Amino acid sequence: MNAAMLKCHWVFGMLLVGLTMSCGASGEERPNGFDVSKASISVKDILDGGVGKDGIPAIDRPKFLSAQQVNFMGDGETVISFTGKNGETRAYPIRVLIQHEIVNDKYEGQAIMVTYCPLCASAMVFESRIGDKDLVFGVSGLLYQSDVLMYDRETQSLWTQLGMKSVSGPNVGKALKWLPSEQMSFATWKKKYPQGEVLSTDTGFMRNYQSSGYGDYFESSETMFPVPFTRKELPKKSYVSGVIHKGKTMAFPMRGMPRDELIEVEIGGDKIKVIYERDTRQMKAFEADGVTSIPVVRAFWFAWQAFYPETEIWKP
Repeated sequence: MNAAMLKCHWVFGMLLVGLTMSCGASGEERPNGFDVSKASISVKDILDGGVGKDGIPAIDRPKFLSAQQVNFMGDGETVISFTGKNGETRAYPIRVLIQHEIVNDKYEGQAIMVTYCPLCASAMVFESRIGDKDLVFGVSGLLYQSDVLMYDRETQSLWTQLGMKSVSGPNVGKALKWLPSEQMSFATWKKKYPQGEVLSTDTGFMRNYQSSGYGDYFESSETMFPVPFTRKELPKKSYVSGVIHKGKTMAFPMRGMPRDELIEVEIGGDKIKVIYERDTRQMKAFEADGVTSIPVVRAFWFAWQAFYPETEIWKP
């Protein structure tokens, strides 16, 4: 399927789940109403996803269920798990995140946002406190490198997910604090965190949580929006686990990772340890002590190399 056909198939899918999607880039000086006059990225690379500002609504008042109360997804489906400083763990099902892309949440006063970009297949958790203020984030309806551009409602600044910083508005240049999270099947999560809570589909929005609208996209080898593809060592949509340490980046191709084997690698002049767990089907990374977690994001290769074109690639 070529890119044009894919885009139209995806549009049809999004219509089925109650979203309106168009297929063009924005030529406005204020795309979706955002001031990008002092953007730190090229304005021509800010593309209109077609849904409008808040057309994909973030969840601001999440509700949770016990694992035993969940009846809207199967054991094999994927959840993003986050554990707060006090040990409280919550799971955020991909089937819900794909419809909202951002969940604003709090753990014992710690403000966080759980983010998911379907186009990059990237799930990341960030601390929402910038300086001395807790910000609340929404979905701008705009894209950069095919990745969701988020915005904070307090200043209307735009933020990249994979780039982890503000690229326009009063907060331009400020960075997000990336927090470690986990990605695994619901069945595995229930065994690991039997007392945990699961994000409910009672979100306050009318959404069909039984359909994603992205089936054709995930099955295709092509991207939907143009992305600079300068690193062709891997197929565009092969999955990699991305790690950033001491300002240096490394991508770990998921297909080449040995299972349940602790590996020592050097990034940024430091030794770190990584392991791909067979049970959870996720890669974890740790400082040299083997205890302190380092955040990892699983994403399509095209997206990781677009944001980090100098990235190293781990090889056995």
